[in-house]
Amino acid sequence: MRAKKFFLLIILSTFCLSLTSAAYRSVRFVYDGDTILLDGGDSVRYIGIDTPEIDHKGRKSEFMAQAARDFNIKLVKGARVKIEYDQERKDRYGRRLAYVFLENGDMVNAILVRKGLANVMLKSPNVKYKALLLDCQREAMKERLGIWSRSPGREEKYYLGNINSYRFHRPNCPFGRKMSKKNVVRFQSRYEAFWAGYSPCKRCRP
Repeated sequence: MRAKKFFLLIILSTFCLSLTSAAYRSVRFVYDGDTILLDGGDSVRYIGIDTPEIDHKGRKSEFMAQAARDFNIKLVKGARVKIEYDQERKDRYGRRLAYVFLENGDMVNAILVRKGLANVMLKSPNVKYKALLLDCQREAMKERLGIWSRSPGREEKYYLGNINSYRFHRPNCPFGRKMSKKNVVRFQSRYEAFWAGYSPCKRCRP
């Protein structure tokens, strides 16, 4: 009887170990600062953050775009990672939306933000790690790391934030002007908007 129980424990332990191993995936390719390809062919977009865009559709690479990609390559290429979902699992392009964790437990999304290589980009209902990511961003902003090291340039008199989408717009942005007044919050600078956890509109690019 004891031998039988011992045998069952061995089988159970092996099964649990295989489940733990299966939870980790290998990173085959790094597209840019916030998108990777896993073994099995799944593309993963880091949720809750946005790194500068690499040259795309005739546009020049944004400031720190290559640095963000290079750091992401160094961090995850060939590594085993675990992905964690929020409320939405995929975006409109079919990419998986996830928080990505290294084997030591560090979250890649948060590391990139803390290094100043990404800004927080919240999208409800995917706000599980809002507090953590925002803390990382504020520290990077205070230390003027990465994307925060450059002067913001000419500022508008104010910016319009949408409390539902967590985006901020220039005063004359078509999307900003369509917002319901009850959803609008004003910011006096880009810095103030980023500090509050808002990210820039992709249309007016404030």
